[in-house]
Amino acid sequence: MNAQIYMVPSQFSVEEASKFRDITYSQLAEGIKLFEIDFSHCAFIDSTGLGVLVGLYKRCQEVGAQIVLKHLNKDVERVFKMTRLDHVFTIH
Repeated sequence: MNAQIYMVPSQFSVEEASKFRDITYSQLAEGIKLFEIDFSHCAFIDSTGLGVLVGLYKRCQEVGAQIVLKHLNKDVERVFKMTRLDHVFTIH
């Protein structure tokens, strides 16, 4: 399976999320079927970052691709739990 690993920056907000969306949507169109999103360096995610991840998730569902989120710190993981997105995404 074609896989792409993406390292999330320390602040995953408006500017970074926009770049992420452009890159991942392009890769999805090129046939990437697995996105491993590594949060090792991410200390903050805002609603824009979450929205972009949800958008990518929906597009992946349409074409049979997958997203896996990895290495979330406690603060970032708390955001996913508060928004109940931990029930949507596969988190390792």
